[in-house]
Amino acid sequence: MIRGLHRLLVFATMFVAGAALSDVPGDPDRGATIFSKCKGCHQVGPDAVNRIGPHLNGIFGRPAASIAGFAYSKPMKRAGSDGVVWTHETLDGFLENPKALVSGTRMSFRGLSDPQDRADIMAYLRVYSDDPSNIPEAEPTARATDHNVDPAILAIQGDPEYGEYLSSECKTCHQRDGGDDGIPSITLWPEEDFVVAMQAYKRKLRPHPVMQMMAGRLSDEEIAALAAYFKTLE
Repeated sequence: MIRGLHRLLVFATMFVAGAALSDVPGDPDRGATIFSKCKGCHQVGPDAVNRIGPHLNGIFGRPAASIAGFAYSKPMKRAGSDGVVWTHETLDGFLENPKALVSGTRMSFRGLSDPQDRADIMAYLRVYSDDPSNIPEAEPTARATDHNVDPAILAIQGDPEYGEYLSSECKTCHQRDGGDDGIPSITLWPEEDFVVAMQAYKRKLRPHPVMQMMAGRLSDEEIAALAAYFKTLE
């Protein structure tokens, strides 16, 4: 009964929103089938409880790492402290590539490359949101934003010596020896993870204002150089 009411609210919102949303609806029934890939860790619905991962009821509009009593990883807690909120944009990016949004997440799921699959799962999760008719921008029926990092950017060969020259500002906060005292370590990070994370800050997918400012100053070549430097730093 509750689910049926929520689905009516979903489709009522889509109708009111108009043509801007009608060409990209997510299918909650198909999303329920795709969600079977997630059931080993997550539950959703009236009887959902925390398992390996937290339950996903009311996910839209919820700050990351905010379910009381669940043992979140340190990277996910930092994401919550940095202001990550699960919206259409952030959840779409996380479903596509979890490490693009939360580096070091212990979620082993590799992600969904198909935008329609992600839209369908979000439409299904929206059925169990607290009040889906009031989710900003009619999430998640709004058109998804593509957050793929261009393969050409990932293919840039960074110069570690140039990266060392650029790294002085980074090392005012991130400890060179890899220590983790309230600031995440970036020493020995895989280069691709480093680049993906910095591009996410540069595009303002990750909300940390200082990192957005720092990444915004850097060219793609400079980010690649820093990645190469920190990857080999001993």
